[in-house]
Amino acid sequence: MKKLFLTSSFIDVSEYFESFVGSTKGKTITFIPTASVKEEYTGYVDNDRKAFEKLGVIIDELDISNTSKSKIEETIKKNEFIYISGGNTFYLLQELKASGSDEIIRNEIKKGKPYIGASAGSIILSKSILFVEKMDDKSKAEKLVNYDALNLVDFYTLPHHTNKPFKHIVEEIITDYNNKINLLPISNTEAILVSGVTMEIIGTK
Repeated sequence: MKKLFLTSSFIDVSEYFESFVGSTKGKTITFIPTASVKEEYTGYVDNDRKAFEKLGVIIDELDISNTSKSKIEETIKKNEFIYISGGNTFYLLQELKASGSDEIIRNEIKKGKPYIGASAGSIILSKSILFVEKMDDKSKAEKLVNYDALNLVDFYTLPHHTNKPFKHIVEEIITDYNNKINLLPISNTEAILVSGVTMEIIGTK
């Protein structure tokens, strides 16, 4: 059964996490910050890291852009949770595909391993990431030619709804894609929880 905790910013909704997955103290997480590698500001990754540590979760950091497939598979399989940070969604997808992490993560999620996404990490579970091209710079993923993503949910998470500095871009995306795809806009203080075939949005705008 799929267990997905999809956010714009994990630290802002971390209070809901333990009730979703059960006790977190002493649990281990594969913490993947790769989406932030090409970004100038990465404070949001540090914030999420601290939020997990506050919950007693043990961080096992893994940058999939410079790690072998065998090491990636070993790390993801041995830890109890998977987390992918925010950053550039196009660069993230490029590195997921190049490293083979996309298939490893997809298989572990299908087996029921809880997955936590923040911004880009939430977007990549959709069928395609092309809908966020106004939000993220595609040129940071020079080798990415196909925008098909993990295709594990039947909706398209649109993070940072009503939040600066993305507020206006998010509204543009909503206008462009309304009635074309199943957009689910969430603010930084909301999260999408998926348990098997059930889905709910928690938190506040």
